[in-house]
Amino acid sequence: MRQEILGCAIDNLSMQQTLDRVGTMIASGLPHQHVVLNADKVVKAARDPALARIISRCDLINADGMPVVWASRLLGQPLPERVTGIDLFFNLLERAEQEGWRVYFLGAKEEVVNEVVSRARKQHPGLAIAGYRNGYWKPEQEQEVVDAVAATQPDILFVAINSPRKEEFLAKYQREMRVPFAMGVGGTFDVMAGLTKRAPVWMQRNGFEWFYRFLQEPRRMFYRYFIDDMGFFWLLARAMVQRQVGLRRAGSRI
Repeated sequence: MRQEILGCAIDNLSMQQTLDRVGTMIASGLPHQHVVLNADKVVKAARDPALARIISRCDLINADGMPVVWASRLLGQPLPERVTGIDLFFNLLERAEQEGWRVYFLGAKEEVVNEVVSRARKQHPGLAIAGYRNGYWKPEQEQEVVDAVAATQPDILFVAINSPRKEEFLAKYQREMRVPFAMGVGGTFDVMAGLTKRAPVWMQRNGFEWFYRFLQEPRRMFYRYFIDDMGFFWLLARAMVQRQVGLRRAGSRI
């Protein structure tokens, strides 16, 4: 069931339900776009109507960040759990090996995507890799990239380029590429390649994974977490006030 959290559409699904939905999408053979929501993307969508429209039109939307899950509970629309893009990525690699789904890796630096493919082959010997390419191309090369992906006819496309570029790329070309399931995976390729580490499980479960990332890259992450993402809490506070006003008005009519 789809609902709205802080102005963004989101699907009320667990990880298992999400995997089942992906399986249905792939079986259909029709193109579908996936997106995850975290605090950063909610703030960007609030400031960028075009991005908000792209998100709302996606076929599958998961809560990647714990702040989004907490917000859903505070606003009386609790999501069952956090479904992170990186966990979905690793689950889909396993499922793809089992089901024979063809996978395409697109994004990151050349040496990074090469390492991702190498490790994917070692960890999942039966995985069908349709193709791979780095995430660096000039605007005039974009159609070449699209044609290359389409030619391999993958069932799943993982896109590891910056946001909102990856959302815009998929929104523009997904129907042309005709990939049954396409998702942006952010920094997941860096984790898969061993360049960065995920936070300990206890930090993931308690919503402190962002802090672990900040400790790894303080200069790059400071502005995002401590300045830009503060807008998320303003949006949440405003939504909570609006909810309380609505509840009081509803109560006064009884």
